[in-house]
Amino acid sequence: MGLKCVHCGEDCGRNPIMHNGEAFCCNGCKTVYQLLNQNKLYTYYNLEDTPGIKVETQDFDNQYAYLDKDEVKEKLYEFKEGDMVKITFYIPVIHCAACVWLLENLQLLNKGISFSMVNFVKKEVSVTFNEKEISLRQLVELLASIHYTPKITLEKRTESEQRKEESKKLLMKIGVAGFAFGNTMLLSFPEYIQGAFGLEDSYKFLFGILNLLFAIPVITYSGSDYIKSAFKNLSKKMINIDLPVAIGMLTIFFESAFEILNHSGSGYMDSLTGFVFFLLVGKWYQNKTYQALSFERDYKSYFPIAVTVLEDDKEDSILLENLKVGQKILVRNLELVPADSKLLKGEAYIDYSFVTGESQPVKKEVGDMIFAGGRQIGEALELEVEVEVMQSKLTKLWNQEDKTISEEKDLSTGIDLISKYFTITVLSIAVLAGITWLFIDSSTAMKAFTAVLIVACPCALALSLPFTYGTTMGIFGKNGFYLKKADVVEKLSKIDTIVFDKTGTITETDSIKVKYYGKPLTDEEFSMIKSVTRQSTHPMSSAIYEHLKKYPYIKVEDFRELPARGVIGLFNNIKIKVGSIEFINAEDNISKKGASIVYVSINEEVKGYFTVENKYREGLQEIISSLKSNYDLHLISGDNNTEFNKLLPLFEDETKINFNQSPTDKLNYIKNLKEKGKNVLMIGDGLNDSGALNEANVGISIADDIYHFSPACDAILEASKFKSLNKYIKFSKIAIKVVYVSLSISFIYNVIGLYFAVTGQLSPIIAAILMPASSISVVAFASTSIILLSKLKKNKL
Repeated sequence: MGLKCVHCGEDCGRNPIMHNGEAFCCNGCKTVYQLLNQNKLYTYYNLEDTPGIKVETQDFDNQYAYLDKDEVKEKLYEFKEGDMVKITFYIPVIHCAACVWLLENLQLLNKGISFSMVNFVKKEVSVTFNEKEISLRQLVELLASIHYTPKITLEKRTESEQRKEESKKLLMKIGVAGFAFGNTMLLSFPEYIQGAFGLEDSYKFLFGILNLLFAIPVITYSGSDYIKSAFKNLSKKMINIDLPVAIGMLTIFFESAFEILNHSGSGYMDSLTGFVFFLLVGKWYQNKTYQALSFERDYKSYFPIAVTVLEDDKEDSILLENLKVGQKILVRNLELVPADSKLLKGEAYIDYSFVTGESQPVKKEVGDMIFAGGRQIGEALELEVEVEVMQSKLTKLWNQEDKTISEEKDLSTGIDLISKYFTITVLSIAVLAGITWLFIDSSTAMKAFTAVLIVACPCALALSLPFTYGTTMGIFGKNGFYLKKADVVEKLSKIDTIVFDKTGTITETDSIKVKYYGKPLTDEEFSMIKSVTRQSTHPMSSAIYEHLKKYPYIKVEDFRELPARGVIGLFNNIKIKVGSIEFINAEDNISKKGASIVYVSINEEVKGYFTVENKYREGLQEIISSLKSNYDLHLISGDNNTEFNKLLPLFEDETKINFNQSPTDKLNYIKNLKEKGKNVLMIGDGLNDSGALNEANVGISIADDIYHFSPACDAILEASKFKSLNKYIKFSKIAIKVVYVSLSISFIYNVIGLYFAVTGQLSPIIAAILMPASSISVVAFASTSIILLSKLKKNKL
């Protein structure tokens, strides 16, 4: 064995290419190595031993010239604003942590790339780049040069259309396998008849040849997906679960072909065709079962996003799914634009960081198009919806901040590890069983070998977790608790500490009493206060705005909001400030127990203050009491401490009640708890607490009448369902127990199946029936158990 290539690990052969004392198998690998080191991406080689894929030196010439055409770009681009473009590529060769690391550091390879993020499961990379600095063609050539060639298709099909096409192909394969199975069974039938009715040798050979001819399309067409998948992964030095099935197919085929052509037997072509037929029928039934149990549909159907619509200068809140092209909408400071819209009024500074990863706000003029997912920074905007709403766009935004490979050691990590070594273990058992039977009874050796390969299946093992979590997510969604993704169920089950925000979380937003105290103000001054608070989404601002709704709206010339401090608005050289005592520089001589105080100044002169008397959510005391015995409870708030004495009896420990907390203070508070080993659940309003929600192990945003959408949270909880918080957490623990039972069933199936296969008591056909049946039964058990358990009175959500 010669030297190994530093980049890909393959043998360099007799003539390795040397560079700076390192050996390479080809110039392609050397080029990539140089490229990575020139851009200081040394860490790539620390993630795994020889993580790279073998690269052949390429001259692209005009291979990607078509990507310079505008009509092609238009079909491929997901987003374009000026020179900034976002596109998502499917890259089949993504296979390890090193791939993810490299593809998420593309900006170091070319300064024109500003952001890239990998979806490891889907093998996709989303790239945001500047067209002036790197073209689409150059980007694709860059990816291809490091052997992460994207698979580009210009044909856009819906998920439903793709599923129908795949189902049609599968049914065709089932048809061919079924036709061959029926005929091979018929031709093999005389073989099973003993004595005088047996066949003459000439007919045996003829029927054997016919069986061979029927089996060829089964192995080359019907079963080709398993064989291609297995050997494609083997070529990359990877082992997948299709490998045992592929080996089983090929073993039966070649063994049978040898017997037939050698006149030493009639082979097992009926077993082979039957095996493939039942395997494909099982796969088809699996697909149908998974579609019937699909939790993805429920998730998208019930996902709650609403928007403020303007009709005849009146504001109304409607669900996003009911928003129509041509309707006028209001988007306040820090709110997301829900659909591609045209700017009608207001000064727009749009932060597209949720879409592109680029946080620099883009200024928009009246008449300009603003894309869905952009977040307004500044005064409220009036927009007209131009493009039909696609709710999936926002749900995708919600998911795209996920870590590509979880750093947490969770249950799914353990299952992935088991699945990884499962195939190797099965192959070893099959070989041992085959060799053992060669010495005991050679006629049983092949049957035992193939049966072991076919019957043992990690699918049930791998599917029990996503289907349990997915069904739980669907049930939660139907009951007003919307999870970002299925594995939040597992994170929720581990929670031991709960941190509440105050305003808009434990208090209601629609039952607030507001009063003004101070120097008399004119109607115009009240109008200016109303107009500046209208721009903000903070519950206090919303409460004051509603209180002053009878006053006319005046256009704000300039607007700023300082988180946890207040808002500023300019009106023809009149400066209105609304906010905290520190923000206004007021004297602290006011005592209004049980109410939050919001001060007002006009041209830096303190005029007075609003008292905002909060109403706590119904049953708050019972909710806190039910959680207190099992969880460490904390309260953090950006408001003043006027409600401290009201809240102390609920939380008991005064050190766990914290007021006057800025967004940074809240984030650091969560960090400190996590550093102490706590699993933290943070519940806030979704916008003003985004940093803390994102930092927590699980972040839940409370949604009242208007559903504020923020990609920072892991879940959205309808305000009316706040009283069921403890039940959701308890049910997540039940879901974990169902996962363990499902895993146990899968383990027992594999042990029993392997026992009968190793002892030669299981035929390949029966094994082919049992293999998909095990997956279907475990998935059905997991999903049905969760559904039935959710209907029990004690678990009722």
